[in-house]
Amino acid sequence: MREPIASYPRVRVLGDGRHVVSQAGSVLLVETVRKTGLDQAISAALAPWRKPRAVHDPGKILLDVALAVALGGDCLADVGMLRAEPAVFGPVASDPTVSRLIGTLAASEKKALRAIRAARAEVRQHVWRLADCKAPDAGGTVTVDLDGVLVIAHSDKENAAPTWKRTYGHHPLMAFVDHGPGGTGEPVAALLRPGNAGSNTATDHITTARLALAQLPKKHRRGRRTLIRTDSAGGTHAFVAWLAQRGRWLSYSVGMVITEAIHSRVLKVPASAWTAAVEADGEIRDGAWVAELTGDVLDGWPKGMRLITCKERPHPGAQLRLTDADGMRITCFATNTADRPIAELELRHRLRARAEDRIRAARATGLRNLPLHRTAQNRVWLEIVQIALDLLAWLPMLALTGTARLWEPRRLRLRLFTAAGQLVTTGRRRILRLARHWPWSDTITGALERLALLPSPG
Repeated sequence: MREPIASYPRVRVLGDGRHVVSQAGSVLLVETVRKTGLDQAISAALAPWRKPRAVHDPGKILLDVALAVALGGDCLADVGMLRAEPAVFGPVASDPTVSRLIGTLAASEKKALRAIRAARAEVRQHVWRLADCKAPDAGGTVTVDLDGVLVIAHSDKENAAPTWKRTYGHHPLMAFVDHGPGGTGEPVAALLRPGNAGSNTATDHITTARLALAQLPKKHRRGRRTLIRTDSAGGTHAFVAWLAQRGRWLSYSVGMVITEAIHSRVLKVPASAWTAAVEADGEIRDGAWVAELTGDVLDGWPKGMRLITCKERPHPGAQLRLTDADGMRITCFATNTADRPIAELELRHRLRARAEDRIRAARATGLRNLPLHRTAQNRVWLEIVQIALDLLAWLPMLALTGTARLWEPRRLRLRLFTAAGQLVTTGRRRILRLARHWPWSDTITGALERLALLPSPG
């Protein structure tokens, strides 16, 4: 009889390899930090928290944790994966030192968060200048999406509470800058809230919007060139009035709850008033129509607000709601954009669904759970998560091309960051040789060449 052939080759494993670097592709993140000047900005911001004769810089410690999160870590101890590669990441603080810094920053929570956010805003403006035509504001406008995310708590953490999905944890409200169809997106705000926080709390939306606007370049912090998009949770009188306030003049596209008044008005829309909805490529969207509502349904809302409704055939298996009519799914949103067709405005609002992709990326980058017990500590953790997501958005924007610009964190880790390499020292130079057979080695080296062409900060 022939002996069965194994599916995989048998390899002898020894633990005495030298000059081998795991996660060699992470040099992309290190070079992104260097070229954007994020290390200098964070170090300067956290200088007041550096103790006399301290060995490790607080800014470097915080960035090391953010790099670990960007590489897939989900707790402070995962910074150990950086500590194991000093040739790539330099000296990395011990776990107790990292933990003490988080506690110190949490003790002066408001001041520390303000310093970190100011540094991020400064670097963001510099990165957008470097990105030039690939920057989110290259078209003259910036789109900010607000959305909530549920974070499950598997232990009793401070301010954790039952959620509306009958789980237990927290309900942060986040804001992301949309990079459009040619990119991903970057976080600009994260407001930590208990699990039982309301979805349509206007004060929370206003606070998150303020934090998001503070992260944008000054020319985009007010005016019609900045669009705020939310789902129906943001469709409150107080929040819409804040967006449209005189002197702020922000553009908005806010989902609305189908009230009885709106529902009855939709039923009265004549057939001739419905316009076919469109897809992103300009083609007619099959089974979907849009119309603009006028009359008393606009009473009490800011001047200039338009109310646009959409009816569409539900997807197979979808259940109709009480607010639907004639077998059609009814949705509605409000906007103050006056010079564009309603079909185009409906498409723009529907593209808010990209925020769900950003939330998925955040869950895969440190937001699967909040690892610390105290709320102040977890607020610092949220800033670390945002720094990690910033790096994962800035790297494709500055250095990747083609479909690689659309890769989410999981794919970046699988194809780029996990590449192994061999460290070669010649004279005073250290050279990292990537595996020739790795399919994405050229993508890594090409990205590093593009980063090298960027001007150094300062």
